[in-house]
Amino acid sequence: MRLGNKTLGARLRLVLGPDIAIGPGKADLLQGIAETGSIAAAGRRMGMSYKRAWLLIGTMNGCFATPLVVAAKGGHARGGANLTPLGQEVLRRYRRMEQAAARAVRADLAALRRHLACC
Repeated sequence: MRLGNKTLGARLRLVLGPDIAIGPGKADLLQGIAETGSIAAAGRRMGMSYKRAWLLIGTMNGCFATPLVVAAKGGHARGGANLTPLGQEVLRRYRRMEQAAARAVRADLAALRRHLACC
């Protein structure tokens, strides 16, 4: 829901103990890896460092029974990264859950909008 130059919405995060197994940023990172075949390129698209992208991938890979992302060493010409079948499934299901959550809270967000200081 747009509010002038601001957006009102809810953000879904799946928490496993102290870690966020997947949330909006991690899902965007997975999407970027799927689209570019590169951790570095996916991170750059999001304005994050390669190290930060790897830290997020490490957290996600550690939260699930098998890795979501696999990478091959080798530099620009020979390296790359891909989502595993589980990574593809997690991303697909997370996106579906985001849509369902947005539908579920739409009426309440609209009702709360009139009470916000920004609007």
